[in-house]
Amino acid sequence: MRYRKLGRTGFDVSEIGDGLWGMSGWTGSSDEESRKSMQMAVDLGCNFFDTAWAYGEGKSDGLLGEIMSRNRGRRLYAASKIPPANDRWPATPEYKYKDVFSAKHVFKYADLIRKQLKVDTIDLLQFHVWDDSWTDEPEFRSTVEKLKKDKWIHFFGLSINRWEPENAIKALRTGLVDGVQVIYNIFDQAPEDELFPLCQELNIGVIARVPFDEGSLGGNMTLETRFPKGDWRAGYFGPENLPKTIERVEKLKKVAPAGMTLPEMALRFILSHPAVSTTIPGMRKPEHVRQNIAASDAGPLDKSLLAELKKHRWDRKPTPWSD
Repeated sequence: MRYRKLGRTGFDVSEIGDGLWGMSGWTGSSDEESRKSMQMAVDLGCNFFDTAWAYGEGKSDGLLGEIMSRNRGRRLYAASKIPPANDRWPATPEYKYKDVFSAKHVFKYADLIRKQLKVDTIDLLQFHVWDDSWTDEPEFRSTVEKLKKDKWIHFFGLSINRWEPENAIKALRTGLVDGVQVIYNIFDQAPEDELFPLCQELNIGVIARVPFDEGSLGGNMTLETRFPKGDWRAGYFGPENLPKTIERVEKLKKVAPAGMTLPEMALRFILSHPAVSTTIPGMRKPEHVRQNIAASDAGPLDKSLLAELKKHRWDRKPTPWSD
């Protein structure tokens, strides 16, 4: 496992982190298997875990708290997220900041998360949604500053809405934001345009989420793939998105060099960009842990393959099925 600085936090985090969303409600998730996989990740060098209160109403925070307690001799970094009070994903300008992240709401959930993680101070606390129109709200600054001053958190971050990487540029310039979490993968390359250069300029950590496009870049889906009702992917990979996605994935498979799997190529593409601090694939199963962590050991992709993958950029706009 290789490590990188998470921006100005100074944290040395594993290039491959562990995203815990799938451990709290996705089809086929098992708490016992999740615990085993998380421990295996720790044993293989993973030290960065991303969770959120919305992942099972604190369930994944609790699972992470267990793992951290069992590994007190190791420095594990926990990043979690405050849910929007209006329960709306994604954020839009029509919502008022005070109705989404009032100080009362933020401190309530920050405390709940601390208890689940079994820590006094959260390493990185993020807002789970964001709209840049809120940046000048005085309560935004006072809340973040108080969280840090009172040592409820070490650092603060934002999780940026799907396919809107520029919708945090203004907030990043306030000096309040230490890390951003953004969708970045072979298809979703837009963060390279404006977000990544600014993060490099301001030394802001970048957490690349959705490295496998919610599973399509795992390479195992087909036109017949269906997810059970209640599984978020059932909507995401509906009739508007699934056929187009499979067509693009099949083209990508032809680009992968001999001996390199599509998931490995997907992860190494992300890690080839110097602005990225870590990427957070879901690793619910032991075989996922082994495969994903091996991608870090393999290093960046060569320039010719990277140039070819740039051609597979897919710029999309948010839609009801992508929320």
